[in-house]
Amino acid sequence: MHMGSMPVAEQKHFVYDQSMPAEEHFDVAVSRIATAIGEPARARILYCLMDGHARTSTELASVADVSPSTTSVHLNRLKTEHLVKVLVQGKHRYYSLDGPHVASALEGLSVLAGGSRKFVPNTPSRLRVARTCYDHMAGAVGVSLHDRLMTLGWLQTGSSDDESEYDLTPEGTIRFESLGIDIEATRTLRRRFACACLDWSERRPHVGGALGAALLKIALKRRWVIQELDSRALDVTSLGRREMLSRFGIQV
Repeated sequence: MHMGSMPVAEQKHFVYDQSMPAEEHFDVAVSRIATAIGEPARARILYCLMDGHARTSTELASVADVSPSTTSVHLNRLKTEHLVKVLVQGKHRYYSLDGPHVASALEGLSVLAGGSRKFVPNTPSRLRVARTCYDHMAGAVGVSLHDRLMTLGWLQTGSSDDESEYDLTPEGTIRFESLGIDIEATRTLRRRFACACLDWSERRPHVGGALGAALLKIALKRRWVIQELDSRALDVTSLGRREMLSRFGIQV
C-alpha cells in the first residue's frame, strides 16, 4: 500500500473560544489571575503598590526579594493579567496597580491573610517637601497642590482620551488669573497646557506643563518659595505657608 493512498484521520484542534462555555471562561480567568497573585514575589509586588504610589522595577525587585531579571518576568506576568500598568517617563518606567478594582481585590484577600506593607521613600527630606521638577513644583507640596486643585474643581481631566491631560474649569481660570497668570498667553505656548507629572518621591502626580511652570514662576516671584543655590530644593517661606493655606487650603 502506498503511503499516498492511506486515509489520514482529520486532526481536530481544541478551540478555546468555541468549545468552552462562558461559565468555564470565567472560572479559567479567575484561576489564572489567582495564580498570578499567588506567587509570593508577585504578591509582595502587588501589596507594595497598594498605597497608590508607583515604583520602578529596581525598587520592586528589592521588595520582592528577587533578582532584577526575575522581577521583569513577574511584572510582565502581572501586566498580562491586567493587574499592573506601566508609565514611561523619560528613561524611567514606573509600575502601579491597574486601577482601583485591583486594589479592592487585594484588600479583600488581605482581610483573610492579614498583614500590610508600607513604602518608605529614601529621598532626602528637604527634597521631599518641595523642589523643582524641570520648571514646575514637585514634592509633597506640589502633590498636595495638585490634589487640592482637583478637589476645589479648578482643575479637571481634559476632553481627550489621555487622562494625564488637564484643563482649567471656568472657576479655575478666574482663580489662576487672579494670581496674575495670563491664561490665554499660557495656552499659546508650544507645549502641553497642563498635565499630570508623576512625582519622583511621592509617586503621585503634581501639575506639569505650561500651567505648572506659570504657577511656580508666580510662587517664586511672590516669594512663597525660595530656590536653594545649586539645588532643586525649594524652601517654603512663612508667607508661602500663609498664602497656600488661605488660597488653596493647604497646610504646609
